[in-house]
Order: sequence, then C-alpha cells, then structure tokens
Amino acid sequence: MNRKLIFLDVDGTLTPPGGQEPPESAVRAIKSAQERGHKVFLCSGRNNAMMEPLYKYGFDGGIASCGGYVFAGKRVLHDCPMPEDQKNRLMTLFEENGVSIELEAKDDSYCDDKAKRFLEEDKPRNSQLLRMIKAVWIELGPHPLEEYDGRPVYKLVYVYESDDQLNAAKAELGDELMFIEHDFSEPDCKFGEVISRRIDKGSAVRLVAEKLGFDIADTVGFGDSMLDLEMIEAVGTSVCMDSGSPKLKEMSDLVCPAVDEDGMEWAFRKLGLID
Repeated sequence: MNRKLIFLDVDGTLTPPGGQEPPESAVRAIKSAQERGHKVFLCSGRNNAMMEPLYKYGFDGGIASCGGYVFAGKRVLHDCPMPEDQKNRLMTLFEENGVSIELEAKDDSYCDDKAKRFLEEDKPRNSQLLRMIKAVWIELGPHPLEEYDGRPVYKLVYVYESDDQLNAAKAELGDELMFIEHDFSEPDCKFGEVISRRIDKGSAVRLVAEKLGFDIADTVGFGDSMLDLEMIEAVGTSVCMDSGSPKLKEMSDLVCPAVDEDGMEWAFRKLGLID
C-alpha cells in the first residue's frame, strides 16, 4: 500500500484525557507503522510544552496548539501565534464577564485559580470534564495567571457557567476567533477553547502533507472531540474513538474502540497500516 501520513490527537485519543502515557498497544502500533514506512505526527490542542512528554515515543513531527505551531523532525514548518490585539481584547472581555481562562504560549501556560476552586466544590460532575480541567489547570504544570509575561499566545482555554458570559467576546471577536465548546460540558460548567480563525488542525494537516510530499488522500487522522473537526474533514481517512463526540463519530469514516480498549492498534490493523 502507499505510504500514509498519520495524525493522532492526544487527549482522549492517544492517551486518556490529560494523560502522558499512551497504552502499550498504541506505542506498538505506531512503531510498527513507522517500520512499514508510514509517518506519524501528533496533532493536538496542547502546546509544545504539554506535548513534550510524548516526544520520547519517536514521532516524526507534531502539530501543536491546534495548528499554531507545526514541526517535522527539527524543522519548524509553521509558527503562528494569536495576534496580540486579539489576545488582549479577548482577555479583557473574558475578565469583565467572569470567564476563567488559561493562556497557552508555545512552551508555557498560565491560568487563573477559579477552575481550581471549582474542583473543590462538593457537587456531582462529569468525570471527563473534571479530568480535563484538572489536567489543564493543574497536572500539566501551568503558572499562575498573574505571572504571565506577555509572551505570544497560541490558544485560550476557558471555563464558564452561562452562555451569556461569552456574548460580548463572540460579538466583538467572532469573525476573527473560533470558540469551540466541548461536548462533555455541563449546564452550569462549560469548557471550551479559542483559536485564531487563521489556523486550525485541518490547515496544518494540509501543510504537513504538502511539505512532506504526500497526497492528501494518503493521510489518516484520529480524533475524539469537536476540536478535531477540521482535521477529520481534511484527511483522506478519518477515525473517531468510540468514547468521543457523537457528532464527530457521525462524520468519521471509521469508529474504533476507546484508547484504553486498544482502539488505536485495532484501527491501524483495520486500515492495513500494520499487520
């Protein structure tokens, strides 16, 4: 078969949400695919620093910050932070409307403490939502927001209670920025991410394919959330984890078992990427 260019989302796809270790079956599948000549890239909403613990598994490159930073080996293919004026206006509008935020630069992140306090509330919560907030705001090592030093930002993560809190930001910046709400949000606690409309995972996939000389028909993408939508739409063959977004599953060519059920190895075999 033709060599394939494979893109793997991280949280909920390659690892459990917020996790740093893929299952052995996934590592085995990735190495076997590479031995057959396929190229395997990470394709994540995480910034470069948050993806770094996974680099030891020998990926051929990565798409970080939803396409804001792209590299192949040691070669940087694309570096596009959010424009400074957009970032500043967004931060102001979120602060004025009580939205908790995390800023993600290339190699650092900065968060306020509202989401941390939310974790301490004695209320039943969606377990996936809790894992994601805990990972982003605590386990992946962000600095306090007051320590932010003005460095370029590629993405904002936000937590809020009511849609009304986003109205001002969407009205002013909706044409410039994409607001993505995760399916596992709850009525009184919602979790989303903001990226520039100038970049996304889909445009990054097309860029990597062009730079590495692959036909887009020979690309494969694995994802689990609506943050992966543009990647799923761009690749030649799309795969969604069974634990993922119902909407994304409907749009994908293949649905595979969850990450903790050896889903990636199953899908690699199903697609003929490995024996």
